[in-house]
Amino acid sequence: MSDVSVIGLGSMGIALARALLRKGFRVTVWNRTSAKAEPLVAEGAALAPSALAAVQASAVVIVCVTDYQATYRVLEAKEVTSALAGKVLVQLSTGSPDEARGAEAWAKQRGVDYLDGAILATPRQVATPECTILAAGSETAFGMSKALLESMAGTVTYLGQRVGVASGLDLAFGSYLFAALMGFYHGARICEVEGLPVADFGAMAASIAPAIGQMVKHDSDTIQAGSYENPEATMELCAHASELLLRQARESRLNAELPSFLLGLFRKGVASGYGNESTAALIKVLRESV
Repeated sequence: MSDVSVIGLGSMGIALARALLRKGFRVTVWNRTSAKAEPLVAEGAALAPSALAAVQASAVVIVCVTDYQATYRVLEAKEVTSALAGKVLVQLSTGSPDEARGAEAWAKQRGVDYLDGAILATPRQVATPECTILAAGSETAFGMSKALLESMAGTVTYLGQRVGVASGLDLAFGSYLFAALMGFYHGARICEVEGLPVADFGAMAASIAPAIGQMVKHDSDTIQAGSYENPEATMELCAHASELLLRQARESRLNAELPSFLLGLFRKGVASGYGNESTAALIKVLRESV
């Protein structure tokens, strides 16, 4: 028996399996395209000839494929489902909270102990202090897989038995990350048209990241408390700043979609009577849009 089987060898799956091997675990791997397993086999992994064999090889099965539907396509074969019974299934594919709840129900009906996880990192960050794995679901499943997860991430956080929590936080983080990246890319275009090195801008962004984190934490506390009065920067002030971004984009013939979007939201906030409140009051505009 292996300590763990890893199903799915995309960039992330390979990184996970490699981290497990480097920590000394006995690892069985399977992928639809077996050629992707060759580097891992050279490093000591056992290649299963089928998904069934991979499930049979270990008491803990980690799945990291495209999405939950791809997981079902692999595991719903009758013999594979039967082999999963009594084992721990750790889902590290990306999905929604509803999909996590559905997967947990699917697993329970089949006698499988289920843990849903989210990886807050890129493949190259796996097994480094920068990598975080969130997990939710069965407490016994987490206990059995905790050492495995800790070999793949600098921080592993168990969020309790509400199985949708990990994917919910993952999506919340994705929203923050993608919006921030779009802002960075627009800023990079400003640098390009002004003849400024984009690499220097990136270095500056990295250096002030802790300050941005404090701003985010402050706004999260503001939203949690529901108190938006006496801000250091008002909604109206940020609306004016967005107007400047939009004007500069038009003057420089840049793509203006991002500043237009930002200005539209801030103007809605001001029109709703939140102009003298914290920019965090935009959460009230977003609530109205549901």
